[in-house]
Amino acid sequence: MHAAATEAHPAALRTLLRSLGQIVLQANAFTGACLVAGWLLCDPRLACAALIGAVAANVSAMLTAYSDDDLRAGLHGFNGALAGLAAFSFIADNATAAAIAILAATGTAWLLEPWSRWLRTRQLGYFSSPFLIVTWLWLPMVASGPEPARLAATSTLDAAQLGTGVLAGLAQTGFASGALAGAFVLIGIAAASTRHALCALIGAALASSLHILLGAAASSFDAGLLGFNGALTALALTDCGVLWMLGGVAISVALQAAAAYVGFAALSAPFVAATWSVQWLRQRTIR
Repeated sequence: MHAAATEAHPAALRTLLRSLGQIVLQANAFTGACLVAGWLLCDPRLACAALIGAVAANVSAMLTAYSDDDLRAGLHGFNGALAGLAAFSFIADNATAAAIAILAATGTAWLLEPWSRWLRTRQLGYFSSPFLIVTWLWLPMVASGPEPARLAATSTLDAAQLGTGVLAGLAQTGFASGALAGAFVLIGIAAASTRHALCALIGAALASSLHILLGAAASSFDAGLLGFNGALTALALTDCGVLWMLGGVAISVALQAAAAYVGFAALSAPFVAATWSVQWLRQRTIR
């Protein structure tokens, strides 16, 4: 019994870390560990948030007898981790944030199976959509959302600023900020796949560039808010070919810019919607 319990601990830890790695679409425990390192450097509160959400979602998935293979791959935990990150990012009070994180993460686990089944019949992935649905239910009660975006002149960015802004975009995939946190995210993705890491960089750089051309503020670029949806879209469409990937990133930029203009808290919805659009278009093109 003691030996079995000892073996179960590393397996549970790997499942937890893979859940965090799945935030950037990598079923890799080292990727998850790199994200934790980035959160700890940026804000330890975020690391706690992600762990609370991932644990709550995984436990809920276990209680509802979901697929063990999917559970071990982290597919049931990452939406919960994102739900926890959103709660702690938008709610200042730690006790309230923790309560919302647990409830929201549990909600993503319950929603996942019927929602993903419906999407599978249409050959679409669920990505972070369960997190978005659950978060949009409570977010209007605690936050008014971002101010409508306005076109603003941007100063010329040098190479160093471009590099830090792109890395900050990778950090924002997990609600973190700063180039150092983004560097840890990039290292984690590269450990799983150097090709995926390159695509994430391309997606973040292209999305950021397009947003700047559309007149987005340089401060948003520095914070990484312009690149994360592009990075996630590129990661999701890596296997679809370069043109489809770049087209998906462009769609995510258009959707994010439109959401910002009307003051809607889109979060990662531009990534999800852009990826669905490309998946739908490819199905009809291939036919």
